[in-house]
Amino acid sequence: MIERTVDDAVTSDAAEAEAERLAEAFRSGDERALEELYRAHGRLVYSFCRRSLGDDRAADATQEIFFAAWRSRDRFRPEAGSLVGWLMGIARYKVIDLYRVEARNPLASEPAQSIERGSESATIELTAQRMLIAEALAALPPRSQEMVRHAFFDDQTHAQIAERYGLPLGTVKSDIRRGIARLRRHLEAFDDAARA
Repeated sequence: MIERTVDDAVTSDAAEAEAERLAEAFRSGDERALEELYRAHGRLVYSFCRRSLGDDRAADATQEIFFAAWRSRDRFRPEAGSLVGWLMGIARYKVIDLYRVEARNPLASEPAQSIERGSESATIELTAQRMLIAEALAALPPRSQEMVRHAFFDDQTHAQIAERYGLPLGTVKSDIRRGIARLRRHLEAFDDAARA
């Protein structure tokens, strides 16, 4: 049985408070916040770039994404979602833009030329969303992770989950609601990211 301990709640609240602090410091222009943002989410952005662009262009694209985010930090709206969600939204646009620039090259590869038809664009967006959701899900407390996974990936009802873990139905519903609210913050920021 997975129990939500006081430590889970404290850790979750502390992580949320730290994310808010980082977002405010980043938005205010504190260069140390840019370093912290890179340490916290550089691997996610790099992995997305590597999957979308390949090994040879991933590092340059990652650097470009962080510079673009830094230059447009005044456009980040904390009330619209999380900083990592906004950053991944910028990453999506940058990768698509790189494909479009490459598509104008008559010697471009087939994937680069297909971006104009929209097939690669949709794939890139879906990849970015999936990676962002996985990152957000991993940041949830263990019990909330399990509840959300069972509800959405295993398609179990709240009652089935409650029975499986021997938890009150209200507890399961609360865990899922809180987990979904945190996931939503990431996706809302993803959609709020303007082309930086």
